Amino acid sequence: MSTAEPTPSPIPKRPSSPKPASTKPQDPLQDANQVHDTTRPHPKPRYPTPKLRLRIEDLSHPGSSIFLTNSQASTALSSAVETVLSTLYLPTRSNAHIPGTRSVTVILEPLGGVAYTTGTQLDDDHKEIHFSLDYINQIAEERRREEIQGVLVHEMVHCWQWNARGTCPGGLIEGIADYVRLKAGLDPPHWKRPTRKGEDDGDAGAYRWDAGYEKTGFFLEWLEGEHGEGSVRSINASLRDGVYEEKRFWVALFGEDVEGLWKRYFDTWEKEDDTT
Repeated sequence: MSTAEPTPSPIPKRPSSPKPASTKPQDPLQDANQVHDTTRPHPKPRYPTPKLRLRIEDLSHPGSSIFLTNSQASTALSSAVETVLSTLYLPTRSNAHIPGTRSVTVILEPLGGVAYTTGTQLDDDHKEIHFSLDYINQIAEERRREEIQGVLVHEMVHCWQWNARGTCPGGLIEGIADYVRLKAGLDPPHWKRPTRKGEDDGDAGAYRWDAGYEKTGFFLEWLEGEHGEGSVRSINASLRDGVYEEKRFWVALFGEDVEGLWKRYFDTWEKEDDTT
């Protein structure tokens, strides 16, 4: 009897399936594109969404009921933010080029004037818009909704615009705010483009580019048309860093000093006045 261990039989190989014949060479770029197409797309950049608040200091004031009747606060404030940001900025993934405003509180209170905007005592990333109830109370009934929204948009600009570290002329700051309001179609009927005739009427300030508010706003509107869409956005972006030096600032943006631009703006409107 043999004591040798039996030799195991080999496992038979399974026949391999025939490979289908390739009809065209493999394209590695096409494969890469196919892999990319199946991945989740990058989210579209969005604008910042600050916390929005409304505070009414005197509910018994007639201006309070006028505001609440003519303005849906949550919609009005978010719409004002969207109007301002879409006019002055293009969104990116980080939005680092946009001021880091984290909250805006609208405070309705009795005060002189129309409205003003300031940072809070906490820090400047929290803004307060102080809106006069006395002013709201005297708005003509047929203009209430548009005027309230127009003021909110103007003041909201001050929550988001750059100011060259505090060195930008106040007239340009206010002009940018009224330009955004003008572009949003919220300009009141009494706004008019200035002409040199204003100088003869004793309104010497009308013949200055930095007179501010709608006078400068209409000038910026002309710049946008003359030098292309995004011109005012570029002005605001250039106010982000450094200090404002008038000649260098305007020449760098438009190849011409601001006085030359202002003269051409006036010449444009004077020619139109002569033909009407």
